[in-house]
Amino acid sequence: MVESWLGFSLPEDYKWLASTYGPLDIGEFIWLHTPCTQEGSFEYATWLRDTHRHCRISSRDAPPYEPPAFHPAPGGLLAWGMTRSVGYLFWNTAVSEDPNRWPVVIFDQDAVHQGVEPWRSFDMPLLDTLVAVVESGIALPGGGRLGPLPATVRRTAFLTDAGPWRPPAPRPEVVPEAQRRAALAQGSGLPALSLLVPPPEAPYLGGGTWEELFEELGTRLAAEYVALMNRYGSGCWSQWLRFMTPLRTGGRGFVHHVSESLDGYRSLRANFPQYHPLPVWPEPGGFLPFASSIDGDELGWLTDGNPDEWPLIVNPRHADQGPPLPHNLTDTLLEWSRGRFSAEGFPGLDKLDDPLEFIDFEPWDDEAYW
Repeated sequence: MVESWLGFSLPEDYKWLASTYGPLDIGEFIWLHTPCTQEGSFEYATWLRDTHRHCRISSRDAPPYEPPAFHPAPGGLLAWGMTRSVGYLFWNTAVSEDPNRWPVVIFDQDAVHQGVEPWRSFDMPLLDTLVAVVESGIALPGGGRLGPLPATVRRTAFLTDAGPWRPPAPRPEVVPEAQRRAALAQGSGLPALSLLVPPPEAPYLGGGTWEELFEELGTRLAAEYVALMNRYGSGCWSQWLRFMTPLRTGGRGFVHHVSESLDGYRSLRANFPQYHPLPVWPEPGGFLPFASSIDGDELGWLTDGNPDEWPLIVNPRHADQGPPLPHNLTDTLLEWSRGRFSAEGFPGLDKLDDPLEFIDFEPWDDEAYW
């Protein structure tokens, strides 16, 4: 099942280790990962994708070393493990059609920091490489050696409850992929965003009304925000940007969360005004947040003039305050989803990322706190 999902067979020595022992800690320094899953700790497909992406992007930090191809590209490198010094271990699948002859390749993060070529092939298959590492050690691209290591193996401590991994079922195709890919390059506004990121059938906004919210808040909100929320409801965009439930009643609604956020901002501004220069709602032009990231950044408006003309701004959690964003809310989400937009606080995509692998919208219901 795993090999069918990957599109080729895996080396026999690896399959024997994986089926006999599961995920392993080798010599107290090398983690051999296997196709397994453990909630909150590890999921094989996610680990492969994230490892390949991290090494692809990090490789460019040691110019002029362009990264090699990675699976699922034909002949791409395929990750199988990592070291405690943040080295990543791969097979070079381009060398042979026989997986038992695939040599091990390492990506050395220390070499990146030194500005030297971070990739090196050990020119040996898996078991031969592990024996060499344990017995004598192998030179690393950034200097030093991998090994020699103690001749010990044990189940990986953070994966003691891991179970077998099965390829994920294909996601329902609400919008045909061809239309979504077309929306990566053409179209504008909410219609294009709805093709690219299909909205839920039943958006959740809460039990109140917009007029009740406007009265409680003391101002109307931008019409495009209302239209966006009516289409999508509350939820999380691309596992990062969380839109609070706007019309929830019972003391946990929009005004409650705004008040909590701004109380915290006022305290920070009083103690560190150089890093927190924004006025806060209801001060003139004050910052009015409506969404936050999983990293603690806040997205909101500067409430100056007509609500439909309020500029968007990010209150970054781990950076200095930047200027207002250049787009309105819908276009910001659209360009961000297309991989064309990044700002302080917004994570960007790499030039080789497929945006459709990263963009989604997870709707919430009444059980969500926000």
